[in-house]
Amino acid sequence: MRSIVRTMAGRRDGGLRMRAGWLRATLFGASLLAAQGAGAAQEIVFYTWADYIDPEVVRQFERETGATVRQRFFDSDQDRNDRLLQTDGSGFDVMVVDEGSMGTLVRRGWLQALGDAPIPQRAHVDGRWLNAVPEGPTHGVPYTWGILGIGYREDLVARPPSGWNDLFNPEAALKGRILMLQDPRELVGMALKSLGYSANSAEPAELDAAEALLRRQKPFVRAYSYVNLSEKSALVTGKAAVAMVYNGDALTLQQIHPRIRFVTPREGTSLWVDYLTVPSRAANKDLAYRFIDFLNRPEIAARNAAFTHYASPNRAAEALLPPEHLNDPVVYPPPEVLARCEPLGTFPPKAAKARQQIYSRLAR
Repeated sequence: MRSIVRTMAGRRDGGLRMRAGWLRATLFGASLLAAQGAGAAQEIVFYTWADYIDPEVVRQFERETGATVRQRFFDSDQDRNDRLLQTDGSGFDVMVVDEGSMGTLVRRGWLQALGDAPIPQRAHVDGRWLNAVPEGPTHGVPYTWGILGIGYREDLVARPPSGWNDLFNPEAALKGRILMLQDPRELVGMALKSLGYSANSAEPAELDAAEALLRRQKPFVRAYSYVNLSEKSALVTGKAAVAMVYNGDALTLQQIHPRIRFVTPREGTSLWVDYLTVPSRAANKDLAYRFIDFLNRPEIAARNAAFTHYASPNRAAEALLPPEHLNDPVVYPPPEVLARCEPLGTFPPKAAKARQQIYSRLAR
């Protein structure tokens, strides 16, 4: 998930902490070292977006294995990467990683190569998504894919937006009622798109133009944040009328408020893939591989796709999805839309720093 705040807080830590009785017996009967090993072997820590997995899928894995899946959540891709920097990549067993961060995390030595890992179900993954980035085939298994666009309340806008220009040069009535992502890559990238440039541009003059556009838009922005996916979302309550949002998240919000709509900007947008990865310092790699393999069972991958409202990179799972999911152009954009989409690359340090500086100046 892509990069989104999913804040149904009741799901964050509750209900996933039971341990089997035999494990407690082992702890009493073994040495401290053996006890620690047994405890570690029966638990994995899954680092992901909140509400990015069907809770029943987690419960099924726990029933099948007798293990506990302990979920931990990040609020943005940058939040996740900052946490990894603080812990030197330790503390997690399975982790969702966006395509733009894969190269950096691999170069830092934080992701385990999956070449010979026992994950036979990854054979179902479409090669297009597996190979979306050079590190994909070696260090990750695609989990979901999607696009960025504009979500809006059709009852709160005088004219439905159709492109990024409508968001970056909004009408006066939208002052203070727009939500924008707190993601420098997406924020600056889509400003560049609005101006007719590549979202991956590193040209100083083009980045300056994008920053000027974002500064002109700032009085209309209610907040730079990921969209809340609960009933408290500003898009649901009506405190915001328009938002930069990922396609599956817009559909999730639409389940809460039926007047929410999603449009793919006419100028084009970003195309992304989220990967399941195993940190190189994971304490329970064998169980981590088993969890990733489980998530790639076609029936499990299909359930997750339906729960998240995102497209599945699992070809066998697609055969199990209902027609209304497969035929929804918001979930599976048609070829002419995908042709206008641009994957965000892994930026060299100087270009990444320039985007971060633009966002930092904007968010002051």
